[in-house]
Parts: sequence; structure tokens; C-alpha cells
Amino acid sequence: MKRLAAAGLAAAAAFAASAPAFAADLPQPEQPYTYTDPVPAERFDWSGFYFGGHLGWNWSDYRVTNAVTGRFNNNDSGVTGGVHAGYNYMVTPNFLLGAEADFSMSDIEKSRTVAGVNYKTSSSWNSTVRARAGWAFDRFLVYGTGGLAIADVDASANGASDSVARIGWTAGAGVEGAVTQNVTARLEYQYQDYGNTNFGLGGQTYKNKLDSNQVRFGLSYKF
Repeated sequence: MKRLAAAGLAAAAAFAASAPAFAADLPQPEQPYTYTDPVPAERFDWSGFYFGGHLGWNWSDYRVTNAVTGRFNNNDSGVTGGVHAGYNYMVTPNFLLGAEADFSMSDIEKSRTVAGVNYKTSSSWNSTVRARAGWAFDRFLVYGTGGLAIADVDASANGASDSVARIGWTAGAGVEGAVTQNVTARLEYQYQDYGNTNFGLGGQTYKNKLDSNQVRFGLSYKF
């Protein structure tokens, strides 16, 4: 009897030891699939203040009218560069409104002799205060801009010279991209119109109309 009980206990122990291995060999029920939404990538935030610098090329067109010389053009082009600062506000996740001001130095100076009169025009600086509106594609922005412009307008003839700060208007467009979370790069075009300015030089009146076209590359730091 004791031998029978011992044999039974040994058989039970052997079965218990082999049960996990046996269970592992059996088909396992399929685990239910749990769907997890992917974590969306964080969008670039264009909002906030920024400050930067720009460098480009300026084409200026002086159209001069005088009783002696008649009408002639005194056009010139040169390097322009300066600083800009502004603020952006995201009205929607894609639509941006902002304001920007800039100041630029220009290398514009041209002399021309017409009907025996040596006439020189120049402009050494210009500045704008503009609104901006754009559409953001995450880290890429397309925008339009427009507002007030001011520049110095200089002229000399017949041994006399004069200079005024002339107010006009500007309009343009550009593209801008985020290089890092704080640094952006832009390529921008602006047209600036300063209207007519009359200079009395050496007893003669010279009517000047100045407009310019600027293409500028800039870098900005966003705070």
C-alpha cells in the first residue's frame, strides 16, 4: 500500500513538472490588438517678437524734369543692408498677422550731364514700417507686406545741392523658413515709391520722382 502511494506521488510530481512545458506547446489564444494614436509632431510656432539683419540689392529710378534739360532718367543700383524687427501673431494655426519695421543703408549715387548741366542724385538710407500677412505651412511661411516708407532724397546741380527726407509707400512679398526653433531665414522683395520732390538749385527748379526695387536676404532670431 505504501509503495502504491509513493508511486502515485511520484507520478503526480512528474506531471506537475511537465505541465508548463505541455501548456506552452498548446495553441495560444490570439491577443486583442490595441490601436494607439501616433503622437503628432509639434508645429513650428511663428508667434512672438523677432530681430534680425538683411542684405540685398537696390535698383533706384530717378526721373528728373527741368525746363533746360527736359526729362531724363538718372538710374543707379547698389548694395543695401540693415536691420529689422517685428512681431507675429498666429490668428489661426496657419494664418499669420504681424508688424515689422526696418532701417537700411543704400549705396545709390549717380551723376549725369544733360544740356550742359551736371546733375547728381543720391540716396544713402531708407526705412519702412509695414504690416505683414501670411500663410504658414508648419516651418515654411509665404507672406505679403505693405506700409509706409521714408528715404533721404538728395540732388545737386549748378553748384547747389539740397536734401530732404521723403515719405512714400511700399509693398512686397517674401518667403521665410525656420532653420531652428529660434532662427529663421527669408528672401523678400519690396517696391518703394517716394513720389515727386521739387529742388530749387542754382535758380532752376528740378522735379524728381524716385522709386526703387529691393531684393533682400535676411536672418531673424525669434524670442
